[in-house]
Amino acid sequence: MLPTQTAADTPVATTAGEPALPLELLELELSLDGFSGDEESFAAAVRMAADQLGGDFLFDLPASGLAEDCLRIAALRVPKGEDGVLEVVFALLDAEGAAIRVENPDEKTEGLKRFADAFIDVLERI
Repeated sequence: MLPTQTAADTPVATTAGEPALPLELLELELSLDGFSGDEESFAAAVRMAADQLGGDFLFDLPASGLAEDCLRIAALRVPKGEDGVLEVVFALLDAEGAAIRVENPDEKTEGLKRFADAFIDVLERI
Protein backbone atom coordinates (compact mmCIF):
# COMPACT_ATOMS: atom_id res chain seq x y z
CA MET A 1 0.00 0.00 0.00
CA LEU A 2 1.36 3.44 -0.94
CA PRO A 3 1.49 6.12 1.77
CA THR A 4 -0.88 9.01 1.24
CA GLN A 5 0.00 12.63 1.72
CA THR A 6 -2.18 14.54 4.15
CA ALA A 7 -2.86 18.26 4.26
CA ALA A 8 -0.56 18.48 7.29
CA ASP A 9 2.30 17.11 5.15
CA THR A 10 1.75 19.66 2.39
CA PRO A 11 3.35 23.14 2.55
CA VAL A 12 0.86 25.96 2.95
CA ALA A 13 1.98 27.87 -0.16
CA THR A 14 5.06 27.65 -2.28
CA THR A 15 6.40 29.19 -5.40
CA ALA A 16 9.29 27.56 -7.22
CA GLY A 17 12.38 28.14 -5.13
CA GLU A 18 10.55 30.08 -2.37
CA PRO A 19 9.78 28.78 1.13
CA ALA A 20 6.21 28.20 2.26
CA LEU A 21 4.42 31.13 3.86
CA PRO A 22 3.23 30.68 7.43
CA LEU A 23 -0.56 30.43 7.69
CA GLU A 24 -0.95 33.96 9.08
CA LEU A 25 0.98 35.50 6.18
CA LEU A 26 -0.93 33.38 3.71
CA GLU A 27 -4.21 34.72 5.14
CA LEU A 28 -2.92 38.28 4.80
CA GLU A 29 -1.67 37.70 1.27
CA LEU A 30 -4.98 36.10 0.25
CA SER A 31 -6.93 39.05 1.61
CA LEU A 32 -4.73 41.35 -0.52
CA ASP A 33 -4.82 39.08 -3.58
CA GLY A 34 -7.71 40.88 -5.26
CA PHE A 35 -6.01 44.29 -4.99
CA SER A 36 -7.02 46.31 -8.02
CA GLY A 37 -5.98 49.75 -6.89
CA ASP A 38 -2.92 51.85 -7.38
CA GLU A 39 -0.19 53.48 -5.32
CA GLU A 40 -2.68 55.88 -3.71
CA SER A 41 -5.04 53.11 -2.53
CA PHE A 42 -2.26 50.78 -1.30
CA ALA A 43 -2.29 51.98 2.33
CA ALA A 44 -6.08 51.71 2.62
CA ALA A 45 -6.10 48.17 1.22
CA VAL A 46 -3.32 47.03 3.55
CA ARG A 47 -4.94 48.72 6.56
CA MET A 48 -8.25 46.93 5.87
CA ALA A 49 -6.51 43.55 5.46
CA ALA A 50 -4.60 43.99 8.74
CA ASP A 51 -7.83 44.93 10.54
CA GLN A 52 -9.57 41.81 9.20
CA LEU A 53 -6.83 39.65 10.74
CA GLY A 54 -6.88 41.43 14.09
CA GLY A 55 -3.58 43.12 13.32
CA ASP A 56 -2.38 46.70 13.09
CA PHE A 57 -1.31 48.90 10.20
CA LEU A 58 1.77 50.80 11.40
CA PHE A 59 2.93 52.94 8.46
CA ASP A 60 3.81 52.89 4.79
CA LEU A 61 6.62 54.58 2.92
CA PRO A 62 8.40 54.57 -0.44
CA ALA A 63 10.45 51.39 -0.93
CA SER A 64 13.60 53.40 -1.76
CA GLY A 65 15.58 50.28 -2.66
CA LEU A 66 14.73 48.34 0.52
CA ALA A 67 13.14 45.60 -1.56
CA GLU A 68 13.43 44.60 -5.17
CA ASP A 69 10.74 45.43 -7.68
CA CYS A 70 8.44 47.45 -5.45
CA LEU A 71 7.17 51.01 -5.03
CA ARG A 72 5.97 51.09 -1.42
CA ILE A 73 6.36 49.11 1.78
CA ALA A 74 3.83 48.98 4.60
CA ALA A 75 4.72 47.76 8.06
CA LEU A 76 2.05 45.75 9.86
CA ARG A 77 1.71 43.80 13.07
CA VAL A 78 -0.23 40.59 12.59
CA PRO A 79 -1.02 37.74 14.98
CA LYS A 80 1.30 34.78 14.48
CA GLY A 81 1.39 31.30 15.91
CA GLU A 82 -0.97 29.58 18.26
CA ASP A 83 -0.66 32.25 20.95
CA GLY A 84 -1.44 35.07 18.49
CA VAL A 85 1.54 37.25 19.42
CA LEU A 86 1.68 40.29 17.15
CA GLU A 87 4.78 40.38 14.95
CA VAL A 88 5.98 42.82 12.30
CA VAL A 89 5.60 41.87 8.64
CA PHE A 90 5.80 43.91 5.46
CA ALA A 91 3.34 44.32 2.60
CA LEU A 92 5.05 45.41 -0.62
CA LEU A 93 3.40 47.07 -3.60
CA ASP A 94 5.05 45.80 -6.79
CA ALA A 95 6.82 48.11 -9.26
CA GLU A 96 3.75 48.23 -11.52
CA GLY A 97 1.53 49.26 -8.61
CA ALA A 98 -0.80 46.38 -9.37
CA ALA A 99 -0.10 43.61 -6.84
CA ILE A 100 0.83 43.27 -3.18
CA ARG A 101 3.09 40.60 -1.70
CA VAL A 102 3.74 39.90 1.96
CA GLU A 103 7.16 39.17 3.46
CA ASN A 104 8.73 38.58 6.83
CA PRO A 105 11.57 40.95 7.68
CA ASP A 106 14.96 39.78 6.40
CA GLU A 107 18.52 41.08 6.49
CA LYS A 108 17.74 43.75 3.88
CA THR A 109 14.73 45.08 5.81
CA GLU A 110 16.13 44.57 9.33
CA GLY A 111 16.64 48.33 9.80
CA LEU A 112 13.03 48.97 8.83
CA LYS A 113 11.89 46.28 11.28
CA ARG A 114 13.87 47.95 14.08
CA PHE A 115 12.20 51.25 13.15
CA ALA A 116 8.77 49.56 13.25
CA ASP A 117 9.55 48.07 16.68
CA ALA A 118 10.61 51.52 17.96
CA PHE A 119 7.42 53.00 16.48
CA ILE A 120 5.35 50.38 18.34
CA ASP A 121 7.23 51.11 21.56
CA VAL A 122 6.44 54.84 21.27
CA LEU A 123 2.76 54.15 20.54
CA GLU A 124 2.48 51.83 23.55
CA ARG A 125 3.93 54.52 25.84
CA ILE A 126 1.36 57.11 24.75
